[in-house]
Amino acid sequence: MTAPLMPRATAVWLVENTTLTFRQISNFCEIHELEIQAMADGDVGCNIRGISPIDNGQLTWKEIHRCENDIAANLQAEELECNAKLRNLKAKKLLSPSQRQEKPNAILWMVKNCPTIKDSLVCKLLGTTKATIDAIRKGTHRDMANLKAKDPVSIGLCSEKDIDNAIVASQPKPKAEKVKKVKKVAKKAAKKTVKKTAKKAAKKTTVKKTAKKTAAKKTTAKKATAKKATVKKATAKKAVAKKTAAKKTTAKKATAKKTVAKKATAKKATAKKTTAKKATAKKATAKKTTAKKTTAKKAAVKKTAAKKAPAKKATTKKTTAKKATVKKTVAKKAPAKKTTAKKKVAKK
Repeated sequence: MTAPLMPRATAVWLVENTTLTFRQISNFCEIHELEIQAMADGDVGCNIRGISPIDNGQLTWKEIHRCENDIAANLQAEELECNAKLRNLKAKKLLSPSQRQEKPNAILWMVKNCPTIKDSLVCKLLGTTKATIDAIRKGTHRDMANLKAKDPVSIGLCSEKDIDNAIVASQPKPKAEKVKKVKKVAKKAAKKTVKKTAKKAAKKTTVKKTAKKTAAKKTTAKKATAKKATVKKATAKKAVAKKTAAKKTTAKKATAKKTVAKKATAKKATAKKTTAKKATAKKATAKKTTAKKTTAKKAAVKKTAAKKAPAKKATTKKTTAKKATVKKTVAKKAPAKKTTAKKKVAKK
């Protein structure tokens, strides 16, 4: 058994996603067991991206689980994947870089050794284009100086049977075969016409169905638009009703506020009037009380003055009487003093 395509990438995937032993992985990928152990430890292949052999068709989960349960068992690849070259023969999608580089050499070998093969068959066998074949045949290829003719079988691009079949297919065929071909072509054309008529009828039916569907869609759209219009009208009516109700409520609130304001102003005016009346009444009563008090005081003062007047008169009379008596006494003493003075003068 040869190694699978990209053995290190498959080994990385098996180490990361399975519980297989290093020996089993090394036997399947044809890599040394120590290198696989280094991959598991992370010393080797850190930058290698794992490729699933299950997606490539090289292994199955049944085979992996069988080998996981039995340590002594070895992995067995699928029949198509036992050899990478066989896979490349049947499906030329996965090729190694060396095989891709050696494609021009294989084309040169085919051009030299099998010139009777058609270019279309060469394209199918080797997976190239007619432009590259023409360039190699004419010698205008960019790497024409470095090209060397190599057998595509040894490279692994195709098998000898494929080359023989291509040579046989590219040989001219006899007339009987040409007649058969013409009949086949006529049958194919008849089948195509039948298919075309069937397709046309199917198209007509589909057109009718589509017309019906479009008509139904239009009717449904009209109904939907009518419903939307009615809904819009209803919403518009509701909105108008809401606006009118809001206006009424606002008007009622405004009138209520006005009445409340009027009542408040009336109450304030009445309160002011009552307070003014009370103030004037208080002032009048105060004036009356003060006038009464002043008149009472004046009357009391007059009474006291009237009481004091006769007393003053009596005192004045007494004082005048005293003065008169004093004068009398002074008048009596004056002649006595004169006589004493005369006596003193006489003695001298």
